[in-house]
Amino acid sequence: MSGLRVCDEELLDLGMSFPMVSARAKQIEALPSLGLLTIAGMISRKHNCEYLEVRDVERDDLPKHFDVVLVSFLSATSKEAYRLARQFQEIGTKVVLGGLHVTLNPREASAYGDAIVVGEGEPVISDLLADLEKNGLKNYYRAEAYGAFDLSEAPLPRYELIRPERYTRFTLQTQRGCPLSCSFCASSIRLSPKFKVKPVHKVIEEIRFLKSLRKRPFIEFADDNTFSNRKHARKLMEAVERETIRWFTESDISIADDPDLLKRMRDAGCKQVLIGLESPISAGLEGIETKSNWKARRAPHYRKAIETIQSHGIAVNGCFVLGLDGQTTEDFQKVADFVESSGLYDSQITYLTPFPGTPMHRTLSEEGRILVADAHERCTLFDINFQPDSMSVHELREGFHGLMAKLYSPDSTKRRVEKFRKQVRSI
Repeated sequence: MSGLRVCDEELLDLGMSFPMVSARAKQIEALPSLGLLTIAGMISRKHNCEYLEVRDVERDDLPKHFDVVLVSFLSATSKEAYRLARQFQEIGTKVVLGGLHVTLNPREASAYGDAIVVGEGEPVISDLLADLEKNGLKNYYRAEAYGAFDLSEAPLPRYELIRPERYTRFTLQTQRGCPLSCSFCASSIRLSPKFKVKPVHKVIEEIRFLKSLRKRPFIEFADDNTFSNRKHARKLMEAVERETIRWFTESDISIADDPDLLKRMRDAGCKQVLIGLESPISAGLEGIETKSNWKARRAPHYRKAIETIQSHGIAVNGCFVLGLDGQTTEDFQKVADFVESSGLYDSQITYLTPFPGTPMHRTLSEEGRILVADAHERCTLFDINFQPDSMSVHELREGFHGLMAKLYSPDSTKRRVEKFRKQVRSI
Protein backbone atom coordinates (compact mmCIF):
# COMPACT_ATOMS: atom_id res chain seq x y z
CA MET A 1 0.00 0.00 0.00
CA SER A 2 1.69 3.20 -1.15
CA GLY A 3 1.01 6.89 -1.50
CA LEU A 4 0.83 9.84 0.87
CA ARG A 5 -2.20 9.96 3.19
CA VAL A 6 -3.42 13.07 5.04
CA CYS A 7 -7.01 13.58 6.21
CA ASP A 8 -6.63 17.32 6.90
CA GLU A 9 -6.99 18.60 3.35
CA GLU A 10 -6.36 22.20 4.38
CA LEU A 11 -3.00 21.22 5.88
CA LEU A 12 -2.17 19.10 2.84
CA ASP A 13 -2.89 22.00 0.49
CA LEU A 14 -0.83 24.33 2.68
CA GLY A 15 2.13 21.98 2.82
CA MET A 16 2.16 21.23 -0.88
CA SER A 17 2.34 24.94 -1.60
CA PHE A 18 5.91 24.98 -0.24
CA PRO A 19 8.59 23.50 -2.55
CA MET A 20 10.69 21.89 0.23
CA VAL A 21 7.63 20.12 1.71
CA SER A 22 6.24 18.91 -1.60
CA ALA A 23 9.65 17.66 -2.74
CA ARG A 24 10.14 15.55 0.39
CA ALA A 25 6.55 14.29 0.24
CA LYS A 26 7.12 13.06 -3.31
CA GLN A 27 10.36 11.35 -2.27
CA ILE A 28 8.68 9.50 0.60
CA GLU A 29 5.68 8.60 -1.53
CA ALA A 30 7.92 7.07 -4.16
CA LEU A 31 10.00 4.84 -1.88
CA PRO A 32 9.43 1.14 -2.65
CA SER A 33 8.44 -1.31 0.09
CA LEU A 34 11.73 -2.68 1.36
CA GLY A 35 9.93 -5.22 3.55
CA LEU A 36 8.20 -6.91 0.61
CA LEU A 37 11.29 -6.80 -1.59
CA THR A 38 13.27 -8.43 1.24
CA ILE A 39 10.69 -11.19 1.68
CA ALA A 40 10.73 -11.72 -2.09
CA GLY A 41 14.47 -12.33 -1.75
CA MET A 42 13.69 -15.41 0.37
CA ILE A 43 11.15 -16.89 -2.04
CA SER A 44 12.42 -19.69 -4.26
CA ARG A 45 12.78 -18.75 -7.92
CA LYS A 46 10.54 -21.70 -8.77
CA HIS A 47 7.70 -19.38 -7.74
CA ASN A 48 6.77 -16.52 -10.05
CA CYS A 49 6.88 -13.34 -7.99
CA GLU A 50 5.66 -9.83 -8.82
CA TYR A 51 5.82 -6.53 -6.92
CA LEU A 52 2.85 -4.17 -7.22
CA GLU A 53 2.13 -0.82 -5.60
CA VAL A 54 -1.50 0.01 -4.85
CA ARG A 55 -2.46 3.64 -4.39
CA ASP A 56 -6.20 3.24 -4.92
CA VAL A 57 -8.15 0.14 -3.85
CA GLU A 58 -11.29 1.28 -5.65
CA ARG A 59 -10.25 -0.32 -8.92
CA ASP A 60 -11.82 -2.54 -11.54
CA ASP A 61 -8.56 -4.05 -12.86
CA LEU A 62 -7.73 -6.34 -9.94
CA PRO A 63 -5.08 -8.88 -11.05
CA LYS A 64 -6.60 -12.37 -11.17
CA HIS A 65 -3.57 -14.56 -11.85
CA PHE A 66 -2.09 -14.81 -8.34
CA ASP A 67 -2.35 -17.85 -6.08
CA VAL A 68 -1.53 -15.69 -3.06
CA VAL A 69 -0.83 -12.02 -2.38
CA LEU A 70 1.24 -10.67 0.51
CA VAL A 71 0.07 -7.21 1.54
CA SER A 72 2.23 -4.87 3.62
CA PHE A 73 0.82 -1.62 4.99
CA LEU A 74 0.97 0.97 7.76
CA SER A 75 -1.80 2.06 10.11
CA ALA A 76 -2.89 4.95 7.88
CA THR A 77 -3.71 2.59 5.01
CA SER A 78 -4.96 -0.36 7.07
CA LYS A 79 -8.64 0.06 6.24
CA GLU A 80 -7.82 0.33 2.54
CA ALA A 81 -5.64 -2.77 2.82
CA TYR A 82 -8.49 -4.71 4.43
CA ARG A 83 -10.80 -3.74 1.58
CA LEU A 84 -8.18 -4.84 -0.92
CA ALA A 85 -7.81 -8.17 0.91
CA ARG A 86 -11.55 -8.76 0.69
CA GLN A 87 -11.52 -8.05 -3.05
CA PHE A 88 -8.77 -10.61 -3.64
CA GLN A 89 -10.52 -13.21 -1.48
CA GLU A 90 -13.74 -12.73 -3.43
CA ILE A 91 -11.98 -13.85 -6.63
CA GLY A 92 -10.40 -16.84 -4.86
CA THR A 93 -6.93 -15.46 -4.14
CA LYS A 94 -5.44 -16.20 -0.73
CA VAL A 95 -4.24 -13.17 1.23
CA VAL A 96 -1.41 -12.91 3.77
CA LEU A 97 -1.21 -9.66 5.75
CA GLY A 98 1.94 -8.43 7.45
CA GLY A 99 3.98 -5.44 8.47
CA LEU A 100 4.03 -3.05 11.39
CA HIS A 101 0.29 -2.45 11.78
CA VAL A 102 -0.48 -6.16 11.70
CA THR A 103 2.19 -6.85 14.31
CA LEU A 104 0.71 -4.22 16.62
CA ASN A 105 -2.91 -5.28 15.96
CA PRO A 106 -2.92 -8.99 15.18
CA ARG A 107 -6.47 -9.68 16.43
CA GLU A 108 -7.91 -6.96 14.20
CA ALA A 109 -5.88 -7.99 11.14
CA SER A 110 -6.68 -11.69 11.51
CA ALA A 111 -10.31 -10.96 10.57
CA TYR A 112 -9.26 -9.84 7.09
CA GLY A 113 -6.51 -12.19 5.90
CA ASP A 114 -6.28 -15.91 5.30
CA ALA A 115 -3.09 -15.63 7.35
CA ILE A 116 -1.17 -12.92 9.17
CA VAL A 117 2.51 -12.53 9.96
CA VAL A 118 3.30 -11.08 13.38
CA GLY A 119 6.79 -9.62 13.72
CA GLU A 120 9.63 -9.96 11.25
CA GLY A 121 8.74 -11.72 8.04
CA GLU A 122 12.08 -13.39 7.27
CA PRO A 123 11.89 -16.21 9.86
CA VAL A 124 8.43 -17.40 8.83
CA ILE A 125 8.25 -17.09 5.06
CA SER A 126 9.71 -20.54 4.27
CA ASP A 127 7.19 -22.35 6.48
CA LEU A 128 4.36 -20.17 5.22
CA LEU A 129 5.09 -21.04 1.60
CA ALA A 130 5.50 -24.73 2.42
CA ASP A 131 2.09 -24.69 4.12
CA LEU A 132 0.59 -23.00 1.07
CA GLU A 133 1.94 -25.71 -1.20
CA LYS A 134 0.33 -28.34 1.06
CA ASN A 135 -2.91 -26.34 1.20
CA GLY A 136 -2.42 -26.12 4.96
CA LEU A 137 -2.04 -22.38 5.53
CA LYS A 138 -2.19 -21.46 9.23
CA ASN A 139 -3.99 -18.36 10.51
CA TYR A 140 -1.02 -17.00 12.46
CA TYR A 141 2.73 -16.99 11.80
CA ARG A 142 4.64 -15.49 14.72
CA ALA A 143 8.31 -14.59 14.26
CA GLU A 144 9.01 -14.89 17.98
CA ALA A 145 8.36 -18.65 17.78
CA TYR A 146 11.45 -18.94 15.55
CA GLY A 147 13.80 -16.96 17.78
CA ALA A 148 15.58 -13.73 16.92
CA PHE A 149 16.34 -13.34 13.22
CA ASP A 150 20.04 -12.88 12.52
CA LEU A 151 20.68 -10.18 9.92
CA SER A 152 23.74 -12.12 8.77
CA GLU A 153 21.15 -14.37 7.11
CA ALA A 154 19.33 -11.47 5.47
CA PRO A 155 18.58 -12.05 1.78
CA LEU A 156 19.42 -9.66 -1.02
CA PRO A 157 16.18 -7.71 -1.61
CA ARG A 158 14.80 -8.30 -5.08
CA TYR A 159 15.16 -4.74 -6.29
CA GLU A 160 14.93 -6.01 -9.86
CA LEU A 161 11.18 -6.57 -9.33
CA ILE A 162 10.63 -2.81 -9.39
CA ARG A 163 11.08 -0.49 -12.33
CA PRO A 164 14.19 1.52 -11.34
CA GLU A 165 13.35 4.42 -13.62
CA ARG A 166 10.23 5.13 -11.53
CA TYR A 167 12.19 5.80 -8.36
CA THR A 168 14.36 8.75 -7.40
CA ARG A 169 15.57 6.98 -4.25
CA PHE A 170 16.05 3.44 -3.01
CA THR A 171 16.05 1.99 0.49
CA LEU A 172 18.18 -0.55 2.26
CA GLN A 173 18.71 -1.48 5.91
CA THR A 174 22.04 -1.48 7.75
CA GLN A 175 20.49 -2.31 11.15
CA ARG A 176 17.16 -2.87 12.87
CA GLY A 177 15.74 -1.52 16.10
CA CYS A 178 16.73 1.40 18.34
CA PRO A 179 18.00 1.53 21.92
CA LEU A 180 16.06 4.70 22.84
CA SER A 181 12.53 3.19 22.83
CA CYS A 182 10.45 6.38 22.56
CA SER A 183 6.88 5.84 23.73
CA PHE A 184 5.29 7.11 20.49
CA CYS A 185 7.60 5.24 18.14
CA ALA A 186 5.94 2.84 15.68
CA SER A 187 8.99 1.75 13.72
CA SER A 188 11.06 -1.41 13.57
CA ILE A 189 11.59 -1.50 17.34
CA ARG A 190 8.05 -2.91 17.50
CA LEU A 191 8.98 -5.62 14.98
CA SER A 192 12.38 -6.35 16.47
CA PRO A 193 12.72 -5.25 20.12
CA LYS A 194 16.44 -6.01 20.18
CA PHE A 195 18.85 -3.74 18.32
CA LYS A 196 20.90 -5.62 15.73
CA VAL A 197 23.19 -4.78 12.83
CA LYS A 198 23.57 -6.22 9.35
CA PRO A 199 27.08 -7.37 8.41
CA VAL A 200 28.86 -4.71 6.40
CA HIS A 201 29.55 -7.04 3.46
CA LYS A 202 25.79 -7.63 3.15
CA VAL A 203 25.12 -3.88 2.98
CA ILE A 204 27.78 -3.42 0.32
CA GLU A 205 26.32 -6.28 -1.72
CA GLU A 206 22.95 -4.49 -1.73
CA ILE A 207 24.54 -1.16 -2.65
CA ARG A 208 26.35 -2.74 -5.58
CA PHE A 209 23.19 -4.42 -6.78
CA LEU A 210 21.40 -1.07 -6.74
CA LYS A 211 24.32 0.44 -8.67
CA SER A 212 23.82 -2.24 -11.32
CA LEU A 213 20.26 -0.98 -11.74
CA ARG A 214 21.14 2.71 -11.64
CA LYS A 215 24.65 4.05 -12.11
CA ARG A 216 24.72 6.42 -9.11
CA PRO A 217 21.63 5.79 -6.97
CA PHE A 218 20.57 8.01 -4.09
CA ILE A 219 19.98 5.69 -1.14
CA GLU A 220 17.97 6.08 2.04
CA PHE A 221 19.14 3.83 4.82
CA ALA A 222 15.84 2.56 6.20
CA ASP A 223 17.19 2.48 9.75
CA ASP A 224 15.78 3.85 12.98
CA ASN A 225 19.19 4.88 14.33
CA THR A 226 22.04 4.03 11.98
CA PHE A 227 24.99 4.87 14.23
CA SER A 228 23.93 3.39 17.57
CA ASN A 229 26.67 0.78 17.28
CA ARG A 230 29.78 2.91 16.74
CA LYS A 231 32.09 -0.02 15.93
CA HIS A 232 29.73 -1.20 13.20
CA ALA A 233 29.24 2.39 12.01
CA ARG A 234 32.95 2.97 11.46
CA LYS A 235 33.37 -0.25 9.50
CA LEU A 236 30.29 0.61 7.47
CA MET A 237 31.51 4.12 6.62
CA GLU A 238 34.90 2.81 5.57
CA ALA A 239 33.25 0.37 3.17
CA VAL A 240 30.58 2.77 1.86
CA GLU A 241 33.20 5.43 1.06
CA ARG A 242 34.61 3.17 -1.65
CA GLU A 243 31.19 2.93 -3.35
CA THR A 244 30.89 6.65 -4.27
CA ILE A 245 27.17 6.93 -3.52
CA ARG A 246 24.98 9.65 -2.05
CA TRP A 247 22.78 8.77 0.89
CA PHE A 248 20.44 9.91 3.67
CA THR A 249 19.76 8.32 7.02
CA GLU A 250 18.31 8.72 10.51
CA SER A 251 20.29 9.06 13.71
CA ASP A 252 20.19 10.50 17.19
CA ILE A 253 21.98 13.70 18.17
CA SER A 254 24.93 11.88 19.79
CA ILE A 255 26.79 11.67 16.48
CA ALA A 256 27.78 15.28 17.21
CA ASP A 257 30.03 13.93 19.99
CA ASP A 258 32.10 11.99 17.46
CA PRO A 259 33.99 14.23 14.99
CA ASP A 260 35.82 11.22 13.54
CA LEU A 261 32.52 9.53 12.69
CA LEU A 262 31.15 12.74 11.17
CA LYS A 263 34.21 13.02 8.92
CA ARG A 264 33.77 9.39 7.87
CA MET A 265 30.08 9.99 7.13
CA ARG A 266 30.89 13.01 4.97
CA ASP A 267 33.63 11.19 3.09
CA ALA A 268 31.29 8.23 2.55
CA GLY A 269 28.69 10.41 0.81
CA CYS A 270 26.21 11.30 3.57
CA LYS A 271 24.20 14.30 2.38
CA GLN A 272 21.61 14.61 5.13
CA VAL A 273 20.71 13.07 8.46
CA LEU A 274 17.25 13.18 10.01
CA ILE A 275 17.30 13.55 13.81
CA GLY A 276 14.33 13.34 16.16
CA LEU A 277 14.81 16.38 18.39
CA GLU A 278 11.07 16.31 19.29
CA SER A 279 11.14 19.57 21.28
CA PRO A 280 13.60 22.49 21.53
CA ILE A 281 13.25 22.56 25.33
CA SER A 282 13.58 19.74 27.83
CA ALA A 283 10.15 20.38 29.39
CA GLY A 284 8.30 18.74 26.51
CA LEU A 285 10.64 15.76 26.56
CA GLU A 286 10.13 14.54 30.11
CA GLY A 287 8.94 10.94 30.04
CA ILE A 288 8.96 10.68 26.26
CA GLU A 289 11.16 7.58 26.41
CA THR A 290 10.13 4.39 28.19
CA LYS A 291 13.61 3.71 29.58
CA SER A 292 15.26 7.08 30.26
CA ASN A 293 15.10 10.84 29.79
CA TRP A 294 18.00 10.85 27.36
CA LYS A 295 16.60 13.46 24.97
CA ALA A 296 15.55 15.75 27.82
CA ARG A 297 19.14 15.78 29.04
CA ARG A 298 20.42 16.44 25.54
CA ALA A 299 18.04 19.31 24.66
CA PRO A 300 20.16 22.15 26.19
CA HIS A 301 22.98 21.15 23.82
CA TYR A 302 20.96 20.84 20.62
CA ARG A 303 22.21 24.07 19.03
CA LYS A 304 25.88 23.23 19.48
CA ALA A 305 25.31 19.69 18.21
CA ILE A 306 23.54 20.90 15.05
CA GLU A 307 26.35 23.36 14.37
CA THR A 308 28.95 20.60 14.79
CA ILE A 309 27.21 18.17 12.43
CA GLN A 310 26.51 20.76 9.74
CA SER A 311 30.07 22.11 9.95
CA HIS A 312 31.10 18.77 8.48
CA GLY A 313 28.94 19.40 5.40
CA ILE A 314 26.10 17.12 6.52
CA ALA A 315 22.68 18.78 6.49
CA VAL A 316 20.45 18.17 9.51
CA ASN A 317 16.71 17.70 9.19
CA GLY A 318 15.46 18.32 12.72
CA CYS A 319 12.14 16.68 13.61
CA PHE A 320 9.72 18.19 16.12
CA VAL A 321 6.58 16.68 17.63
CA LEU A 322 3.73 19.04 18.50
CA GLY A 323 1.18 18.24 21.18
CA LEU A 324 3.53 16.61 23.68
CA ASP A 325 2.36 16.74 27.28
CA GLY A 326 3.37 20.02 28.84
CA GLN A 327 3.52 21.90 25.54
CA THR A 328 1.39 25.04 25.31
CA THR A 329 0.46 27.43 22.54
CA GLU A 330 3.72 29.29 23.26
CA ASP A 331 5.75 26.33 22.04
CA PHE A 332 4.91 26.88 18.38
CA GLN A 333 6.91 30.10 18.41
CA LYS A 334 9.68 28.44 20.42
CA VAL A 335 10.07 25.83 17.69
CA ALA A 336 10.12 28.52 15.00
CA ASP A 337 12.72 30.55 16.91
CA PHE A 338 14.87 27.48 17.51
CA VAL A 339 14.85 26.43 13.86
CA GLU A 340 15.87 29.94 12.81
CA SER A 341 18.55 30.48 15.45
CA SER A 342 20.06 26.99 15.24
CA GLY A 343 20.64 27.21 11.51
CA LEU A 344 18.92 23.89 10.78
CA TYR A 345 19.04 23.16 7.07
CA ASP A 346 15.61 21.56 7.16
CA SER A 347 12.92 20.71 9.67
CA GLN A 348 9.97 18.38 9.94
CA ILE A 349 7.00 18.99 12.19
CA THR A 350 4.39 16.38 13.04
CA TYR A 351 1.60 15.94 15.52
CA LEU A 352 2.02 13.55 18.40
CA THR A 353 0.46 10.43 16.89
CA PRO A 354 -0.80 7.60 19.13
CA PHE A 355 -0.13 4.68 16.81
CA PRO A 356 -2.14 1.64 17.94
CA GLY A 357 -0.14 -0.85 19.96
CA THR A 358 2.46 1.66 21.17
CA PRO A 359 3.04 2.65 24.83
CA MET A 360 1.80 6.15 23.98
CA HIS A 361 -1.49 4.80 22.66
CA ARG A 362 -2.02 2.70 25.78
CA THR A 363 -1.38 5.70 28.03
CA LEU A 364 -3.71 8.03 26.16
CA SER A 365 -6.41 5.35 25.95
CA GLU A 366 -6.26 4.76 29.71
CA GLU A 367 -6.56 8.52 30.26
CA GLY A 368 -9.55 8.76 27.90
CA ARG A 369 -7.71 11.12 25.56
CA ILE A 370 -8.11 9.25 22.24
CA LEU A 371 -10.69 11.21 20.25
CA VAL A 372 -11.95 8.45 17.94
CA ALA A 373 -11.27 4.78 18.66
CA ASP A 374 -9.75 2.79 15.79
CA ALA A 375 -9.38 5.87 13.58
CA HIS A 376 -6.27 4.36 12.03
CA GLU A 377 -6.63 6.53 8.94
CA ARG A 378 -5.58 9.46 11.13
CA CYS A 379 -2.22 7.87 11.94
CA THR A 380 -0.51 9.95 9.27
CA LEU A 381 1.60 12.20 11.56
CA PHE A 382 -0.36 15.13 10.13
CA ASP A 383 -3.80 14.50 11.65
CA ILE A 384 -4.95 14.81 15.26
CA ASN A 385 -6.62 11.99 17.17
CA PHE A 386 -5.94 12.82 20.81
CA GLN A 387 -6.68 15.51 23.38
CA PRO A 388 -3.57 17.52 24.32
CA ASP A 389 -3.14 18.16 28.02
CA SER A 390 -2.25 21.86 27.88
CA MET A 391 -4.21 23.27 24.92
CA SER A 392 -7.36 22.53 22.94
CA VAL A 393 -7.45 20.47 19.76
CA HIS A 394 -8.34 23.65 17.87
CA GLU A 395 -5.35 25.49 19.32
CA LEU A 396 -3.04 22.63 18.39
CA ARG A 397 -4.32 22.55 14.83
CA GLU A 398 -4.20 26.31 14.31
CA GLY A 399 -0.76 26.58 15.88
CA PHE A 400 0.54 23.75 13.72
CA HIS A 401 -0.77 25.36 10.52
CA GLY A 402 0.81 28.67 11.50
CA LEU A 403 4.14 27.05 12.32
CA MET A 404 4.19 25.26 8.98
CA ALA A 405 3.66 28.55 7.17
CA LYS A 406 6.59 30.11 9.09
CA LEU A 407 9.04 27.26 8.70
CA TYR A 408 8.47 26.53 5.04
CA SER A 409 7.94 30.01 3.63
CA PRO A 410 10.26 30.76 0.70
CA ASP A 411 12.16 33.38 2.72
CA SER A 412 12.74 31.12 5.71
CA THR A 413 13.78 28.19 3.54
CA LYS A 414 16.13 30.35 1.49
CA ARG A 415 17.86 31.74 4.59
CA ARG A 416 18.50 28.28 6.04
CA VAL A 417 19.75 26.81 2.76
CA GLU A 418 22.10 29.75 2.09
CA LYS A 419 23.49 29.60 5.62
CA PHE A 420 24.23 25.90 5.26
CA ARG A 421 25.85 26.37 1.85
CA LYS A 422 28.17 28.99 3.35
CA GLN A 423 29.18 26.46 6.00
CA VAL A 424 29.91 23.87 3.33
CA ARG A 425 31.99 26.30 1.23
CA SER A 426 34.09 27.15 4.27
CA ILE A 427 35.07 23.51 4.90
